[in-house]
Amino acid sequence: MAGVEAVEVVVAHRERATLRVGDVFLKIDGDQARTDVEVEAMGSVPLPTPEVLWRRPPVLALAAVPGTPLGRLGTPSTASPAAWSAAGAAVRSLHDLPLPPWPGRSLDRLTAELAAECDWLVAHDALPADLVRRNRAVAEAALRAWTPVFVHGDLQADHVFLVGDRVSGVIDWSEAGRGDALFDLAILTFGHENHLDDVVAGYGGDVDLEVIRAWWSLRSLVAIRWLSQHGFDPYAPGCEVDVLRAQM
Repeated sequence: MAGVEAVEVVVAHRERATLRVGDVFLKIDGDQARTDVEVEAMGSVPLPTPEVLWRRPPVLALAAVPGTPLGRLGTPSTASPAAWSAAGAAVRSLHDLPLPPWPGRSLDRLTAELAAECDWLVAHDALPADLVRRNRAVAEAALRAWTPVFVHGDLQADHVFLVGDRVSGVIDWSEAGRGDALFDLAILTFGHENHLDDVVAGYGGDVDLEVIRAWWSLRSLVAIRWLSQHGFDPYAPGCEVDVLRAQM
């Protein structure tokens, strides 16, 4: 087939897949509610987001955003402190928006999920019981009442793109909704603790660092089983298990 560019599998598991063909990303998701959220969120925020090229369920075609990722889990970030501060300022502009019409995860659901995943990790010898117990105690600081804001919901460092020190794109909005502002900050700095001060400086205001650390533990504990079962490695250097060990 002359003229057809190589297809790159960006991510693929039982729930969804993303392919790249040239400068076009094809997101395939059987849950169209997630895609609805992604499209509506991208059209609602004051941040640069991928252009929607077309949508033919279950496929959403998006244009690539310019720039390079702020960071990647398991690899030290080469982005400057100014770039991390710019990311913090971008998050603030998102959190200052009116609340979106769709909900986020409830406190009751998060509490139940943490309990279930901790029990599974211990029962299946996936992690030492003491590591689970001590991180669960840290994680519980995140399970408190919060004032909801418009959150990205999956604001990993590799979902934020830069040109120089400027945020040039924020991708993957399918988890957007109402949530805890500190959750977004925690996921942005997850595995990049050395850049937390830069992000907080850009974000501005009082930020409870204990709660951010609590979200690091909670995120790791609830993600390990899913990651392991979907072809990812939470035991890789700098990833979820190392984050839990660092919390000790």
